[in-house]
Amino acid sequence: MSIQSIAVVGAGAMGKGIAEVAAASGITTTLVKATPGLLDEPRRAVAASLDRAVKRGKLDPVRRDETLGRIAFTHDLEAVASADLVIESVVEELPIKQQLFVELERLAMADAVLATNTSSLRVAQIGERLERSGRLLGLHFFSPVPVMKLVEIALTRETAPFAVERTHKFVQAIGKTPVLVGDSSGYIVNRLLVPYLLDGIAALEARVASAADIDTAMKLGCGHPMGPLGLADAIGIDIVYAMARTLYREFNDPRYSPPALLRRLVLAGHLGKKSGLGVYDYSADPALENPALHAFPVEESEEDFRS
Repeated sequence: MSIQSIAVVGAGAMGKGIAEVAAASGITTTLVKATPGLLDEPRRAVAASLDRAVKRGKLDPVRRDETLGRIAFTHDLEAVASADLVIESVVEELPIKQQLFVELERLAMADAVLATNTSSLRVAQIGERLERSGRLLGLHFFSPVPVMKLVEIALTRETAPFAVERTHKFVQAIGKTPVLVGDSSGYIVNRLLVPYLLDGIAALEARVASAADIDTAMKLGCGHPMGPLGLADAIGIDIVYAMARTLYREFNDPRYSPPALLRRLVLAGHLGKKSGLGVYDYSADPALENPALHAFPVEESEEDFRS
């Protein structure tokens, strides 16, 4: 049975992106906002993303309107009951995800596939309170979802073949390339990417070079489309920090130990593009290095960054 309808729980950047690409591929989509707030915000954000695609010539206005018309925006978690596939994309905190999946199992159709967009938490842990964990798997998209072509499908020892088959076909149907991975923190991409991002931030903290020069060096010297610092800002400084902490706890490997500068950016609320300040200051065009980077006070008594 193919996936005809999906529900995405969590209306952050990832949730909105997943809903957009599914709806653009003709799939009936429900986006459930898991936190308080007006539904106008995610609706406007998806509409703005589609408008940008129209301006770039990637989408015609008729398809834009059809895509937006396929997405239902709601706060009601019970709306997942009609979905063939339910994708969770809420905050990266294990207890919250575990409780949410208990509710999703109760509300979803008996044969619906349940998926988590996590990349740093173990899927089996997230689903350890489920009665039927065979229909659970990881479905890890990359940001920005409308642009990035890869989706990691993470399997636990209990994931049933029907869940793998349906999800694999769904990923292909929305124009993405699926890769199958084991249930390991970080999967493939983040396991290799996070140390690269952390090394870039550590080099900036040590004043090896300016932020712009570090990014330029990696773009031109290694052929990367983005440097590590611009990429960290695009992902979200807080998300990079959370991934690093989770991977450090999982593997006890110093490669995943967050530099002090990363933590100080998080504490200051300088979270990257989404907050307007991160490694770079996005109030300028083009963005300039954040003037506060080397002005954060050093807290000698602050808790271990790796804890």
